[in-house]
Amino acid sequence: MSKPLDELYFRWLYSQVGAVNARRKDRTYWEFLRILYTTEFVWFVPNDDNRVMDGILLREEFLENSEVAEIDENWMALGCSFLEMLVGLSRRLSFEAEGEPLDWFWQLIRNLDMEGWTDDQKIPREKISEKLNTVIWRRYKRNGLGGLFPLRFNKDDQRQKEIWYQMFDYLQENS
Repeated sequence: MSKPLDELYFRWLYSQVGAVNARRKDRTYWEFLRILYTTEFVWFVPNDDNRVMDGILLREEFLENSEVAEIDENWMALGCSFLEMLVGLSRRLSFEAEGEPLDWFWQLIRNLDMEGWTDDQKIPREKISEKLNTVIWRRYKRNGLGGLFPLRFNKDDQRQKEIWYQMFDYLQENS
């Protein structure tokens, strides 16, 4: 990925979930979101590839709305970042349950117990990576605690379910 394109795209993704021009470090998330952006979301539960596609489709939207003239032909084929997956998922949540994608994005961050991890806090990269790996490799609890969609009452092992159905279990329980 070329650096200018990569940086433009990251800034665009950031604008989907935060104020790009915020001046105070207690209100910016550049370092935190960059780690999400540089961590690939890997899927292995059937149909979670749909969440990957939601994330990758954001690149098309970015290109349609930007003035980028040239892109590396391999750019669209890169893996989906954790940040792309979350932005795409927050849009799906907005469609299915109403509310703004921005609000759903930060709800997912709260569900992962990463709320308030602003640039002024200097959260160690290892701590963020550990949380992300817990989600990616499904190391959270059976009820989804530690994952994107924690439940109080669950019948099924959430680690075995695709994210789409975890989302609906969560929405049903919280409606």
